[in-house]
Amino acid sequence: MKLATLRTADGTRAVRLDGEVLVDLGHADLGELFAEADWRSRAATASGVTYPVDGADFAPVVPHPSKVICVGHNYTNHIKEMGRDLPEHPTLFPKFADTLLGANDDIVKPAETEALDWEVELAVVIGGQVRRADERQAADTIAGFTVMNDISVRDWQFRTIEWTQGKIWEATTPVGPYVVTPDEVGGVRPALEVRTVVDGEVMQQDDTGTLLFDPVILVRYISTVITLRPGDIIATGTPAGVGNARKPQVFLRPGQTVVTEVSGLGTCTNKVVAG
Repeated sequence: MKLATLRTADGTRAVRLDGEVLVDLGHADLGELFAEADWRSRAATASGVTYPVDGADFAPVVPHPSKVICVGHNYTNHIKEMGRDLPEHPTLFPKFADTLLGANDDIVKPAETEALDWEVELAVVIGGQVRRADERQAADTIAGFTVMNDISVRDWQFRTIEWTQGKIWEATTPVGPYVVTPDEVGGVRPALEVRTVVDGEVMQQDDTGTLLFDPVILVRYISTVITLRPGDIIATGTPAGVGNARKPQVFLRPGQTVVTEVSGLGTCTNKVVAG
């Protein structure tokens, strides 16, 4: 299934893609849907109001997750381009709900930076509550996958050794348009192409099969630290090709369009506008 959160004149709605229409699932958003124990059967069988896909205004797939956990240094090529050693454990940092955008929303460039960078990522969406998950629990807790562009404000990110301040700028991180269930993409450890294109030029391209820490490992690791709840998002890291590591460095400017895509999941297409 492909599921989404749609903005409508009456507020957001959780929907399922059926051909050229989006079927209302009876919940305000996917976070609310995933909180239901039988959400999979509800999502598969619902037959509510429909909305056209054409012109759909997608909200972040989960507008108000309790947490967004991001993983740094998880593709070998990206670790090498940043001049670092392969990590023994996942490198974690947070984002917040206020950081998220819909898949086609504009990215407003913060006036405080000239170092706005792209990062395509496979994101895991959690479909149940779990703590200290074992292998089976971790796999069962994955509702599906989506696309994230982990936009980074590099000059603020590297002001200190702690990255968070460069990762949590308000309304800068597109996520969506769909949460795609594992059965449609080869399971809970999918090998999917990830790609970033800026104004028609390919900047990043890799395969999620090369992740150092795959989705199941990440659910197990993170749930050891803190309870994962329905609608929580785990961004699994970005491959080589970020603007900060290029020589010379290249960053996003107003008027450009950045496209981040993961095969089988969809595309975030976002115009950069001046703040």
